[in-house]
Amino acid sequence: MARRKILLLLIAFLFLTAHIATAQRSMSDTVVSSVLFSANYALQFPKADLALQYGMNSAVGASVGYKTDKNWIWSANGNFIFGDRVNGRTELLAQISTAEGEIIDGNGTFTSLSLFERGFHLQAKASKLFSFSFPNPNSGIYVGAGIGYLAHHIRIETQFGTAPQIMGDYAKGYDRLRGGFAHSLEAGYLIMSNSRVLNFSLGFEFIQAFTQSLREYQFDLMGPDSKKYTDHYYGIKVCWIIPAYKRAPQKYYYY
Repeated sequence: MARRKILLLLIAFLFLTAHIATAQRSMSDTVVSSVLFSANYALQFPKADLALQYGMNSAVGASVGYKTDKNWIWSANGNFIFGDRVNGRTELLAQISTAEGEIIDGNGTFTSLSLFERGFHLQAKASKLFSFSFPNPNSGIYVGAGIGYLAHHIRIETQFGTAPQIMGDYAKGYDRLRGGFAHSLEAGYLIMSNSRVLNFSLGFEFIQAFTQSLREYQFDLMGPDSKKYTDHYYGIKVCWIIPAYKRAPQKYYYY
C-alpha cells in the first residue's frame, strides 16, 4: 500500500510539472485569455472641490476581470477610501464647540474628537493592453477607462468620554455625505510572469466624480446643502494579480 501511494504521488507530481511547464511555455509566446483576480492599493491626492474638504488619502480594493486573447481586459472593481486629514474642522463643529473651540461631553467634561475621511468607489472598467513581448505577449503598457459611483463622508470618533451631539442621527448632520456618478482614466504597465507567480501592474489613475449632498440637513449650514461638487482624485495605483487561465492554447510541448 505504501508503494502504491508513493507511485500515485509520483504520477501526480509528474503530471503537475508537465502542466506547469506547458503553461510557462505558452505564456512566453502566446497571448492567452484568462480570468483575473486582483487586490490593489492607491495613494491618492485630492483636487478641485474635494481638496477643500480632505487631504491625501489611500484606497484599497479588489477586482475581478477577464482578459481576452486580443489583450482587452474587462473588469469590475470596488475600493474603500480612507484618510485622516479633514479640512474645515472649526467651521464644521462650531455649533457644538465652546468659544475656545472645546467640546463638552455628556458628563460635562471636555472630550476630544477625531475626524477621518471614509468612502467607496464602485466601477466597471475596460482596458487595452499594448504588448512589447517583454517578458511575454501578455505584458505591456495598458490604458483604460471606467464608469461607476463614488461617495465619501466624514467619520467622527470620540477619543474619550461621550459626545451625544454627534451620535446616532445627529452624526448625519455633520458627516457631509456626498455621492454621485464618477468616471476614471488609468494608464500604466502590467506584467504577467511566465511562472504565474509574479503578476502585477503599476499605474497612474485619475478619477472625476460629480457629487452632491445626500443629507437633508447640515448643522454647520443650518439647512440643506444644495451645491453641486466636482471631486478629483489623482492616484498612484499598484495591483497584485492572480490569473486563472481558462485553458492552454492549442499547442503541445513534450518534456
